[in-house]
Amino acid sequence: MQDVWPTVRAERIALIADLDGLTDRQWDTPSLCAEWTVHDVVAHIVASSKTTRLGFTWEFARARFDFDRFTAYGVLRERAATPAQTLDRLRGVVDRTVTPPAPLDSRLVEMIVHGEDIRRPLGITRAYPEPAVADALRLQLRTTASFGGGKELTAGLTLVAADTDFTAGSGPEVRGPLLGLLLIASARAAAFADLTGEGVPVLRDRLGSGGS
Repeated sequence: MQDVWPTVRAERIALIADLDGLTDRQWDTPSLCAEWTVHDVVAHIVASSKTTRLGFTWEFARARFDFDRFTAYGVLRERAATPAQTLDRLRGVVDRTVTPPAPLDSRLVEMIVHGEDIRRPLGITRAYPEPAVADALRLQLRTTASFGGGKELTAGLTLVAADTDFTAGSGPEVRGPLLGLLLIASARAAAFADLTGEGVPVLRDRLGSGGS
């Protein structure tokens, strides 16, 4: 497994650069995460960047073992009174290398998927490191929906990257850019615009039956 932390640090720095100078109205833009604004997603990234394995256990128990409640508590805790203050909190975690009890590649998912949750609604584009996107996608394909993955969503489908050498799964094909495949495996319906193939209607049906 590659050392994820240099990539995570670089993505935090890149996100800070993209956020710096946004208006308060832009910070209030709805993100790709249901019911979260751009500001909320940044607060979540800060909270996740501070979460240790022991801290996760404590906070998860406090949330009565409800993952959605756990993440909501983190947003409330780290969303400051102003966007500038929340951005300062993100600057403060740039060099942190702690993680909740999850595979280290989950830190790549965190920065790339949530990076797109923020950037796409704002019309900002970024070329993420291809190996990091591929590693994040592989993790999402084997992670259950209850922990934010796409194992059930993509079951029985073949995902084929149109822009690099990546294929996973078996069954009806879903083709698109590697980043688009990662986003759809993370239940981001905005990725449908990038996808083709006979498996796409299957994904639409599954997302419409309970995806986000």
